[in-house]
Amino acid sequence: MADAAREELSALAAIFCGPDEWEVLSRSGTEGTVFRILTKAEGLTGADVPLELVFHLPVNYPSCLPGISVHSEHLTRAQSVTVKEKLLKQAENLLSEPMVHELVLWIQQNLRHVLNQPETGSGSEKCTSATGMTVDDGLWLTLLHLDHMRAKTKYVKTIEKWASDLKLTGKLMFMGKIILILLQGDRSNIKEYLLLQKTSKVDVDSSGKKCKEKMISVLFETKVQTEHKRFLAFEVKEYSSLDELQKEFETAGLKKLFSEFVLGLVK
Repeated sequence: MADAAREELSALAAIFCGPDEWEVLSRSGTEGTVFRILTKAEGLTGADVPLELVFHLPVNYPSCLPGISVHSEHLTRAQSVTVKEKLLKQAENLLSEPMVHELVLWIQQNLRHVLNQPETGSGSEKCTSATGMTVDDGLWLTLLHLDHMRAKTKYVKTIEKWASDLKLTGKLMFMGKIILILLQGDRSNIKEYLLLQKTSKVDVDSSGKKCKEKMISVLFETKVQTEHKRFLAFEVKEYSSLDELQKEFETAGLKKLFSEFVLGLVK
C-alpha cells in the first residue's frame, strides 16, 4: 500500500474517533485493507440517516478506485445501491489521491439530493490501470467455505437475499458439516457480497447473541472459463455423500477445483 494511503488510514482513525465510528475489518498485503465508517447525513425528511460505509482499499489504491458498500436500516436496497454508485462516480474525480474523507464529507452534504434523484442501478466497479484504460472485471467465480451455521434458517434466507440483490447465481451447498458457497457473477458484486458477509450480523454465537461471520474463507476465485457451467439461478442444496457433491462440481466443469480445495475439507 502506498505511503499516502497509510497516512490516510491514520488520519481517518483520528477523525472518526467516536464510539463505533471506525473499525478496521481486515488487512492483507495482497488484498488491501477493509474498514468501516459509521456516520450520519440528512435524509429526505430532514432527519439524520445513519450510514454504514465500508471501504475496500486495494493494494494499488489510490491509483485504483476503492470498493464501497453502503448499508442503512433507513434506506431501501435500491437507495443504498444508488448512493454507492454516486460515491464511485465522485471517486473517479479524485483518482490518484487519497479520497475517503472527501467521499464521506460529500455524502454527508449530498445524501438528500442523491435520494431525490431517480434510481439508476448502473454498471460495475472498474479499475484504472497504469495505462489509464478502464478494465471491467466481467463474470467471475468464487468458492467460499463457512465453518458453521447456528441460526441456519435465518442465515440461509439472508444469503439467498444477498445473492438475489446482487444478481449472483450459484449454490449454497451442505454436505455433513461442510458448508460451501459457490458464487458466479460480476466481480464487483461478489466483492460486495463478501463485505456483507463479513460485516453483517448473520449468525448467533454460543450464547444466542447475534454475531458477525468471522470464520469464512475464500478457497478459490477465477474469471469464468469456457469449460465452466453458467448458473442460471442461486439455489440451496443438501448432499448425502461426498460422491454426490463431487458429481455436482464435475457437472459444473469444476472437477479440478473440487480435488484441490474441497477434498481437503473432509476429515
